[in-house]
Amino acid sequence: MKNLFSWQQIRPHFFAVIGFMVLSLIYAFPVLEGKKLNQHDDVQAKAAAREVVTYHEKTGEWSNWTNSMFAGMPAYMIAGDYPTSISTKMGQIVNKILPAPANYFLIGCVSAYILFLVAGAGIWLSAFGAIAFGFAAWNLVSLEAGHVSKMLAIYYAPGVLAGVILAFRKNWLAGAAVTAIFLSLELYANHVQITYYLGIGIIVLVIIESLPYLKNGQIKKLAFILVGLAFAATVSVGTHTTRLWNAYDYTKETIRGKPELSVSNGAKTNDKQDGLDKEYAFSYSYGIGETLTFLIPNAYGGSSPGALSNTSETYKILVNRGLDAATANNAVQQLPLYWGDQPIVSGPVYAGAIILFLFILGLFIVKSPLKNWAAGVIVLYIFWAWGKNFAVFNNLFFDYFPMFNKFRAVTMVLALVQLLMVFVAVLALNTIAKKEILWKDLQRPFLISLGITGGLSLILALMPTIFFSFQGLSDAAVANDYAQMAKDPAFGQQIVAAIVQDRAGLMRSDAFRSLFFILVTAGLIWLWTKDKIKTALLYPILILLMIIDMFGIDKRYLNNADFIGKSASLAALAPSAADEKILTDTDPDYKVLDVSRSTFNSADASYFHKSIGGYHGAKLRRYQELFEHQIAKQNANPGILNMLNTKYILSVDQQGNQIVQPNPDAFGHAWFVREYKIVPNADAEMAALDSLKPKQTAIIDQRFADKLKGLTLQADSTDKISLITYKPNELIYESNSKSEGLAIFSEIYYNVRDEWKVTIDGKPADMLRADYVLRALRVPAGKHSITFKFDPVSVATGKTIDLISSLLLVGLIVGAVFVEVRKKS
Repeated sequence: MKNLFSWQQIRPHFFAVIGFMVLSLIYAFPVLEGKKLNQHDDVQAKAAAREVVTYHEKTGEWSNWTNSMFAGMPAYMIAGDYPTSISTKMGQIVNKILPAPANYFLIGCVSAYILFLVAGAGIWLSAFGAIAFGFAAWNLVSLEAGHVSKMLAIYYAPGVLAGVILAFRKNWLAGAAVTAIFLSLELYANHVQITYYLGIGIIVLVIIESLPYLKNGQIKKLAFILVGLAFAATVSVGTHTTRLWNAYDYTKETIRGKPELSVSNGAKTNDKQDGLDKEYAFSYSYGIGETLTFLIPNAYGGSSPGALSNTSETYKILVNRGLDAATANNAVQQLPLYWGDQPIVSGPVYAGAIILFLFILGLFIVKSPLKNWAAGVIVLYIFWAWGKNFAVFNNLFFDYFPMFNKFRAVTMVLALVQLLMVFVAVLALNTIAKKEILWKDLQRPFLISLGITGGLSLILALMPTIFFSFQGLSDAAVANDYAQMAKDPAFGQQIVAAIVQDRAGLMRSDAFRSLFFILVTAGLIWLWTKDKIKTALLYPILILLMIIDMFGIDKRYLNNADFIGKSASLAALAPSAADEKILTDTDPDYKVLDVSRSTFNSADASYFHKSIGGYHGAKLRRYQELFEHQIAKQNANPGILNMLNTKYILSVDQQGNQIVQPNPDAFGHAWFVREYKIVPNADAEMAALDSLKPKQTAIIDQRFADKLKGLTLQADSTDKISLITYKPNELIYESNSKSEGLAIFSEIYYNVRDEWKVTIDGKPADMLRADYVLRALRVPAGKHSITFKFDPVSVATGKTIDLISSLLLVGLIVGAVFVEVRKKS
């Protein structure tokens, strides 16, 4: 035990982690002043979760349903807690070690550091690789946009790989324990798409690592490894049963599930399709040429929009046109510099010039099967990221590969490409450092790698326009805008021509920059192999170069200007005068339509109101279809907004100020209809809504017809149904009618596994769906109490499975530590 936990063994790793912490805090220095990142997605998440967070603060209970977004949706897809999941608690604790975003950098560095140590690299090289991955540009670009869950999933990925490699290469039990720890944290990050991509890579890794055992007849040993890893995966998933089960059920009813309409978004749908629309899924596809950004960050202009300096051609054109320096400078701060074919990008996928050089070198000199695995998976991932630009390949995956069509923005997978490139680069340095290859054998691959990376950088630095046009999809619109502003068509063309020159200049500048880092790195390695410099000097210089390289690009996209103080953070969600006017209404459950913003891509209104819009990556399919086919179309049936109880509409006046318009025609919380019509399918339902008068008539799908047998409606003007008690996850109504009736509730229908428990006077009742998205109920004559309570079985049963799996996870970790201690003793 003494040797196992000796300070001499722990000390270098301790100082490495301290170094990562210091580096993270240096990069995110404003957090030490109490500032925080101003992230769009973070603000949207807070707005979306406001109702359930407030409810939790008042009651100590997390509601599983909220009415604050899209007129109602499961709240566990927005916010909540999992009290019996130990991995959730672990993740929450780790997240608090440093203030965000420094904590994310630390997680990424430590996770990658462990991977490189397990792969056989020394402490210095592992630290070098950890910094390269932890501060890879694409990671920070994503973080600046507020994609926190994606970043956590990416940063925990190296630890999962470390566990799998450890199991195969050294110790199956310790490997299973490490895999379980990091996989449970990976799942805690709650970004299924990144985990899915990582999982495919791990499956390939397991196959490759299993082959030598099969070849040598070590079946028993392989069985222990595979069973151990399978157990680790099972308990890791098990600790997140509640959340994953919720997401699995929810997905069926979202835009990622199977469509019911035969026509959606103007195109015919396949009744066998179960996933996203292909065009939507591949809307963010990396250009084949755009892959150059791994080496040259500004190869495609960087971000959209981007900023230029007062030495740019565009600035000069504006000044020559007569604009004063300040106005011209402001104009060049928001230009469409990105000229690729993605709709919009926040920054490039830059793996680092140093890493690219070492990666190419590693492909030649590293003999480990791990290199072959990483190289093969990199190719697969890059092909995926090309999306529609490599349709002949990716359409096959989209149509036939399990779950592939559930995800959009395939460019996300490039974050894992960065990781694997760093992995091969570290293996390359390790091969050289351990003298596994002599200079006479190293010289040729060394010069080839230098020629590929450095030579390409030099060619693009000297002659960028020979290979690229630098013309973007938005150029015509830009030319038109400037032409109209100046009332001179020629001026619009001059501006675009200047922007094209500046784009070429950006590539040229970064190509020279990459060439510099490649030449310096190559020179250092050459000097070291010739014993001109010592190892003790080589490693610190390489790490310093890496920091300079990555920080230099990272700071273009995530810098001190992105941090705001507490007062500014609170101001971002301050109510407008219009919001305050609406908030004087004491009705607990009316809806608000916000057309002052992008209604279905903004959750701002949800911070204060129960909005019929919102911001979420997976909207309920039927509600999205209602928006597309009814709410969003010209001359829309006003009854649709009224049946959603849209009591107020937020818009802007001519001066741009937000104003509120009451809607006196909103139907209220519930009503009895005079008649109902049975229709055969979703198409007929949607068509009926065009002219429907929802206050008088209800449209019911054929599948609910059995529950209406024998019902004859005899409407009476005195029939009444009222909301008595409101909670996000429990609604209590009181009805009073002279005869049996059909009540329609201005609440969104969702019932995958009978999540909504409905009772009339305490006795179970059957909930129906009416008017495409609303709840309906057959109500007896007389006075009755009606209760809707959201009580998903996935939550009740999931908590128990979370707890059992958590105990097994602890048992696995304790068992692995006990065995290791016993062996060392």
